[in-house]
Amino acid sequence: MPETAPRPTLEAVAALAGVSRATVSRVVNGGDGVREPLVQRVRRAVEELGYVPNQAARSLVTRRHDAVAVVIAEPETRVFADPFFGLQLRGISKELTAHDSQLVLLLTEGRDDHARVGRYLTGGHVDGALVFSLHLDDPLPGLIRGAGVPTVFGGRPDWSDASGGSVYVDCDNRGGARAAVHHLVGLGRTRIAHITGALDQTSAVDRLDGFRDVMGDPDPRLVVESDFTPAGGERAMRELLDRRPDVDAVFAANDLTASGALRALRERGRRVPEDIAVIGFDDMLPLAEQTDPPLTTVRQDIEEMGRLMASLLLAGLDRGHHEQTAPHAPPGVILPTTLVHRGSA
Repeated sequence: MPETAPRPTLEAVAALAGVSRATVSRVVNGGDGVREPLVQRVRRAVEELGYVPNQAARSLVTRRHDAVAVVIAEPETRVFADPFFGLQLRGISKELTAHDSQLVLLLTEGRDDHARVGRYLTGGHVDGALVFSLHLDDPLPGLIRGAGVPTVFGGRPDWSDASGGSVYVDCDNRGGARAAVHHLVGLGRTRIAHITGALDQTSAVDRLDGFRDVMGDPDPRLVVESDFTPAGGERAMRELLDRRPDVDAVFAANDLTASGALRALRERGRRVPEDIAVIGFDDMLPLAEQTDPPLTTVRQDIEEMGRLMASLLLAGLDRGHHEQTAPHAPPGVILPTTLVHRGSA
């Protein structure tokens, strides 16, 4: 086995820079109180020697781990099959990478996983947490409170004390749904249905409320509950056609649901948009452009939502606070949505 060169030490950096070991430690570990000329000498020595700071020592000085937990309250089979999560993770990863912070991905399959996530967060391994895809009965918010970890949530919280400072990022789900249904009404459609998402999540509830804002109190047969998946959309569309064969438009809770609905319509020989107009939600590319016909949908900037979640958390940490929620951040940031016109409606 070839011998490896020994790693440069703080003492070697100090000798090359002509300063004390303590001075080098303060510079490389983010401490204060070192004059700028000395800082520059230390940095030049660090670069010349290829010195890599010891993370454990750095954490003792900065009380930071340069790591953020991303907690997705879904099983891995759902996370890796749904492009929504990939887009959100991309936005988060870009922001964390730009700030030299690591992403630690934690998924939850069941109650045992919730306990594991709670133990991990309590163990002080990360500086904060980004949490999304929560469900109504999810114990994660309580576990996070117990861990005392600064947290930003993806999606409007639904717990009773959410107004007490929980920081979150969401899109205008209700307004986007209204825009979609108004568009269908403007096309002259009169028997407009809605295939919901999982109604134990606030995004699905808000989109259903937006549908009702326009349609009032619709025939209950025109609302079918689903789960944000293609298979769920396909099943719900078949059920809808059995209930109301005269339906002439569908607003689906997301693009995956809409893609499943389109499959069921082809199976039943219904033309889109001639017989039934279809609108989705998310504008997940390339999915929305590759359906047959291409999908009219409500666009939310999923990647930007992830980036903004990370940005809010890091900004709070940089201010040196260690509260559960990101300090001084607005309690809720709602990003706008826009209707994207394609061939399905």
